[in-house]
Amino acid sequence: MHIVIMGCGRVGSTLARALEARSHSVSVIDLEAGAFRRLGPDFGGRTFQGVGFDRDVLVKAGIRKADGFAAVSSGDNSNILAARVVREQFGVTNVVARIYDQGRAEVYEKLGIATVAPVRWAASQMMQRLLPSAVAPDWLDPAQDVCLIRLEYADSWVGMPLARAEAMIAARIPFMMRLGRGSCPGPATVLQAGDLIWVATQTARLAEVRGLLTQDPPKH
Repeated sequence: MHIVIMGCGRVGSTLARALEARSHSVSVIDLEAGAFRRLGPDFGGRTFQGVGFDRDVLVKAGIRKADGFAAVSSGDNSNILAARVVREQFGVTNVVARIYDQGRAEVYEKLGIATVAPVRWAASQMMQRLLPSAVAPDWLDPAQDVCLIRLEYADSWVGMPLARAEAMIAARIPFMMRLGRGSCPGPATVLQAGDLIWVATQTARLAEVRGLLTQDPPKH
């Protein structure tokens, strides 16, 4: 895959190196030539100095053959403008933009531009570590209607098939960790002692679902 990245700060340079390590072709755009030093001497991708939403710069970076575009500069306006140019003028659908303003992130998600809101994500992670008993989601959709969160469950749930557990809490368990290994469990998976589970549910039901799991399963 060929990926074009706008912004060679800490996020952009880390993303570029990670993609290259997975054998992807990478082009990085930044206004400052000095920013490319963050990529390191072994970076084999291409770098382009210029404005990330300039059509000529994008074409030089290979946007016409790109499989994806990431706008991760330090400015919300630049990221959104670049994402829209790439999506609307070059027809690249796999586009993601880093947006600090949560209100803007919600608007552009509705327009079909995937966004990452680092401030909210970081605050959520901090909250979860500072207050382990608090209900702090690992992920929220931009409208904050749906969330994904790791929840504890009482010992009495051990031995229960996942399908039955999901039916009892009226929520999905799409991801779990067992003995340090992650998996997407199937309905026949049986909960074991020491499993870590992530629950996907409506945000408004978080407290309810957490309460159900910390109590003995309902008797039917």
